Amino acid sequence: MSRQRDSAPPGQVRIVGGKWRGTRLAVAALPGLRPSADRVRETLFNWLQPALPGARVLDLFAGTGALGLEALSRGAREALLVEREPALATQLQATVERLRAGDQAQVLRADALALLHAPLHGRFDIVFLDPPFDAGLWAPVLALLPNWLAREAWLYLEAPLDANLEPGPEWLRYREGSTRHVRFALFRRCVGTAATLAADSPADGATTE
Repeated sequence: MSRQRDSAPPGQVRIVGGKWRGTRLAVAALPGLRPSADRVRETLFNWLQPALPGARVLDLFAGTGALGLEALSRGAREALLVEREPALATQLQATVERLRAGDQAQVLRADALALLHAPLHGRFDIVFLDPPFDAGLWAPVLALLPNWLAREAWLYLEAPLDANLEPGPEWLRYREGSTRHVRFALFRRCVGTAATLAADSPADGATTE
């Protein structure tokens, strides 16, 4: 859930699929809050659907929780929703309680980089990385992620159109797409035999408006 200064936030976003389909998530009136668009999330979760059942999910810049909660709605087993801003973390906890998802979703008020330096919360199968666009956090976060990852983890990145979405040799691009404002891509960790698994379907582009 990135924060982009030149874009006014909508009042709500919605969960687009699964058991909570249509549930509205409030977007706090904080400067620069930019939720991932519904159509981007719909595309992403169509790509991810085979990997979701039973997955452990890490949403490092959770904001409204739209990515992590969408994953739970579609079959993920549990999600750690990390958010540094106090108002957003409080709102996110209220959303989890409203959905009665406390047995699956843990809200952690923490700085993402500080958290990744701390002891592990277990290995994660899917990581959502959509940090504030103007903070330059992609590289430092990616450098700290490996110890938190399952062997064949999936990684979602969202960034400005001119960003270089290349997380490194450990990752194989699986799908990518763009809107008028952002680029987004899904990668598969290619440790040992995982490289062949990630290549099950060739990378292609998706464009949404």
